[in-house]
Amino acid sequence: MPQIDQISEIFASQLFWLIVTFGLVYLIIGRGMLPKISATVDARDKKIADDLEAADRARAAADETEEAYRAKTEANRAEALKVTQAAKDASARETEQKVKAADAETSEKVAAAEARIRGAADAAMADIETVAAEAAQDMVARLSGAKVTKAQATKAVKAALANG
Repeated sequence: MPQIDQISEIFASQLFWLIVTFGLVYLIIGRGMLPKISATVDARDKKIADDLEAADRARAAADETEEAYRAKTEANRAEALKVTQAAKDASARETEQKVKAADAETSEKVAAAEARIRGAADAAMADIETVAAEAAQDMVARLSGAKVTKAQATKAVKAALANG
């Protein structure tokens, strides 16, 4: 076969061109493309690191914002409790004042009613004494025929009511 016979003649030439071709490929890829690939990888690594750092800063800012929100919420809640308690206290004071005013008014009405009752009882007692004195005068006059003065009859009725 002629192809196998010529291997010994062209082997050195093919080997030379193989080395030259691989050398050119090495130079083109190693010197031309590898720095570009390395730069791209480095840029990607830097971008990832920058993104992670930005994410950490954003998380820290979010944590600070959340903490400020919670503090503000707690302050608002405390203020709302103060306002609610103040309203409750004001309502309790107002209710207490109304109750005191109602008690005073009721006490005045009760005192006035008691005074009217006392007055009515005194008037009734005076009427009873007067009627009893007149009745006693009439009875003494009818039963014994003796005359008793109104003053004597009143005195006797008062003595009888005091003992009775």
